[in-house]
Amino acid sequence: MSVSVLEHPLSPYAQKVKLALRFKGIDYEVQQPMGTDDFEGFLIESPRGEVPVFHHEDTVLYDSAVIGAYIDETWPEPPLLPGDPLLRAQVRLIEDAMDTHFEGNTWGLGEIRIFGRAEGVLAKRMCEFAETEIRRWYQWLDTRLSEAGWFNGAEYGWGDICVLPFVNGAGRFDIRPASGSHLHDWLARVNAREDVMHVTQAAQAAELDPDIMRAAIQSGFKREYRDHRLEWMIRAGGIEIVAAGIEADNIRFNGSFT
Repeated sequence: MSVSVLEHPLSPYAQKVKLALRFKGIDYEVQQPMGTDDFEGFLIESPRGEVPVFHHEDTVLYDSAVIGAYIDETWPEPPLLPGDPLLRAQVRLIEDAMDTHFEGNTWGLGEIRIFGRAEGVLAKRMCEFAETEIRRWYQWLDTRLSEAGWFNGAEYGWGDICVLPFVNGAGRFDIRPASGSHLHDWLARVNAREDVMHVTQAAQAAELDPDIMRAAIQSGFKREYRDHRLEWMIRAGGIEIVAAGIEADNIRFNGSFT
């Protein structure tokens, strides 16, 4: 059996896939697109030009939600999702909220604080907007924990995997759940799991250097401004950043799928 993940350790979507594989006890290899000689081939496998890309023998998949479902159906034990249909639906709603609404805020903070898309008053205002939004989402997440203390129902599973990388990602910007909250206690418990620590430690070791990332933008590196990220940038007051990025050709959008 050959399983590999094309990823970046900081990507919350790639982390979801790796956490699922570790939960299942499946060995896998990792590689980063920047370490390949065939970037055009990567774009064929992932039309968004983003990680993760999942390889299982002759199967190639992108999109963490699709990959997670494939992993659970291919290796059904232990199950990632709870058995009750309503609980499974609730987990999928949590996943969608984290993948889109929540992620826009941490992505936006990266654009400002790491990639330097804004400075001064604008940067301050946009960062404050992101923190306010994240703390609102923390309140929402606090109400979604089960009586047993998990997002997956009775025990740790896909629901928790779908939340963890994003909350840890917000912590990179010093925006953490309030001490004493249910979410704070949940985060400590999950981060203490052995199968989780390997993934989170890899993310911590891959922290980006703002000077290098800002130079990369000047040299033509482009980050994806798709759907929820573009919406966040406009809601946060950064429409001028979008316009400047289009003019400078240092942001990108989804191309045609082939």
